Parts: sequence; C-alpha cells; structure tokens
Amino acid sequence: MPGRVHATTARSSDSLRDHFLLAMPCLSEGIFSHSITYICEHGESGAMGIVINQPLDLSVGEIFEHLQIDSLRDFSKMPVMAGGPVQIDHGFVLHRGSDSAWEASLKVTDEITLTTSRDILRAIAHGNGPEEHLIALGYAGWSAGQLEQELAENSWLTLPADSQIIFSTPAELRLSKAAAQLGIDMNLISGEAGHA
Repeated sequence: MPGRVHATTARSSDSLRDHFLLAMPCLSEGIFSHSITYICEHGESGAMGIVINQPLDLSVGEIFEHLQIDSLRDFSKMPVMAGGPVQIDHGFVLHRGSDSAWEASLKVTDEITLTTSRDILRAIAHGNGPEEHLIALGYAGWSAGQLEQELAENSWLTLPADSQIIFSTPAELRLSKAAAQLGIDMNLISGEAGHA
C-alpha cells in the first residue's frame, strides 16, 4: 500500500539519531535526573543513547587498571560517565571519527562513532586512539515506541547534537550549554506543570 510506504519514510526521517535529549524536571530520579543523552540509534525497533553528563565515581585510569591495560599517561582525573541503566558492566566509547577500524563500532555520523570493543581502550591508553573521546559504562535504551511516548509526555527536550558539547565541554556544563542553544535556562524550568 502506498500509504504504508509513506508512513515508514516519514517515521525514519523523524529519527533522533545524532540528537541530544535534555531531561525535563519531571525526570527527577535516577540517572536521567538533570541528564543530557546523545542518541546513537533511533528507528522503528527503538532507540539507544549514551548519557554524557553523569560522571561515576570512577576514572578512566581505574578502568585501565581493572582491565590490566598499561597506559602511557595519567588517566586518573578523566571521569567515566554513567552512560545509562542498561548493560552497566559494559564500556562504550563515543569518539570523533578516526582512521582506525575497531572490532565493534557503530558509525553514528561522519564525525561521531560509538565503539564497544576493548581494542579502542588499548589504543587510547597507548596514545594512538582517538584524541577526542568519552568513555561510559552502560547505555540508555528504549523499546519500540517508548521514546516517542516519553516525548509526547514532555519528558525530554530535543535538539541536534553538537560534538563540541560532547568532547570539549566539562560534564557539569553540558546540559546547560545544550539548553542555551535552545534559549532555555534549565534552572528556570519548573517540575510542577500547571503552576505559574
């Protein structure tokens, strides 16, 4: 049916891949409270992203130590992000594209790639991995239609992603800097709907 083809096309063009989700105040508990999530994949089967502003009490140096990866420089001050509540024991590396081919990667855009294999961690530790990267444990996942439902409930603000915010902005400023691109101060948004 022609209508069905059109609907599929429309839905795929509505993808939030390479967008930020900014948590509204109604998401006041857990990892999504005051969060900014980078969407890596979004389609009919659901969505997947990495929370980019919730540092764990864990450094990249400690991850390397745990994995018995020797590093050439000190990574003890570089935080690991809580990427989301799914597979919290798995590492995810968001990075600007590099010439290397990693064992397990998802090319999100021409600029940004998500890699889940250990080879990239070894390369970063040895100084020959991508210079600009963010390391997270876990990811945020939504089943088919779940993210659309949360958007309809005004749980999230969305905007096209900005790689400068991911790689060049301190974690604690990422949410406010992204919101500022929409002309919004997140501190002024009330969590109580209907009260002026």
